[in-house]
Amino acid sequence: MEEVPQGCPGTGSAQAGRGASCQGCPNQRLCASGAGAAPDPAIEEIKEKMKTVKHKILVLSGKGGVGKSTFSAHLAHGLAEDENTQVALLDIDICGPSIPKIMGLEGEQFVEDNLGVMSVGFLLSSPDDAVIWRGPKKNGMIKQFLRDVDWGEVDYLIVDTPPGTSDEHLSAVQYLSAAHIDGAVIITTPQEVSLQDVRKEINFCHKVKLPIIGVVENMSVFICPKCKKESQIFPPTTGGAEVMCQDLKIPLLGKVPLDPHIGKSCDKGQSFLMDAPDSPATLAYRSIIQRIQEFCGHHQPKEEHFLSS
Repeated sequence: MEEVPQGCPGTGSAQAGRGASCQGCPNQRLCASGAGAAPDPAIEEIKEKMKTVKHKILVLSGKGGVGKSTFSAHLAHGLAEDENTQVALLDIDICGPSIPKIMGLEGEQFVEDNLGVMSVGFLLSSPDDAVIWRGPKKNGMIKQFLRDVDWGEVDYLIVDTPPGTSDEHLSAVQYLSAAHIDGAVIITTPQEVSLQDVRKEINFCHKVKLPIIGVVENMSVFICPKCKKESQIFPPTTGGAEVMCQDLKIPLLGKVPLDPHIGKSCDKGQSFLMDAPDSPATLAYRSIIQRIQEFCGHHQPKEEHFLSS
């Protein structure tokens, strides 16, 4: 993944994309396009389109394979269990769109009447097709998703992002800058190799002034379904997400234990929350979802420009 360069002036600076520290950064052109230039008219168009969307949540991770898309899917499933709550799930992992598979969608864009999904995976002739795009084309696709999709009246828009801090993340934050993003949920696993990249993700959020709702630690422990004994599959050698969150003064939303049935449910395109309602992992998911709802309820939309130049 690309990390924020040392000495990065930040995307809101007049030196964005133009400073000495920007040389060689893969996001230089994207940042420079907003520094001292007229804002992209799509920002205001998306702001208008998003007036019918109450809450917007980005799901981020520093490292791949930590269960970010799985969490995004089950956050959507959990919120949509209330039939009066309208939920939309947007997959902007352009090169690895796994949401259609996890949600059990083949050509369809609605899981339930109150849960809709949009992904580049719907545009591929085969799920095995590779998407080989440079940044500008990814940028255009995300703009099209946000501006041209008829989102309708939505209570929660969940944006599932790829790992890292690159084009897709900058595009999402930039295009939603005038529409108010409630914040980001950051996914990690307990081991330091994951946490070191999550710290970069947190740094990214601070740079672009994206509020952090909190951190979720996936695969925290394995609980034997028979004897109920806990085992650490990924030992938290530096204290795990809990110590990191204490050090950085960021909320730890919860820890989700390993459960082999989570992977099975995702492969079948079914909700693990419904398949295994008594699993400790389901209870953890539900507690985390409740905390996210409470955060959104306490942070109502207001005029805010995360990437104003």
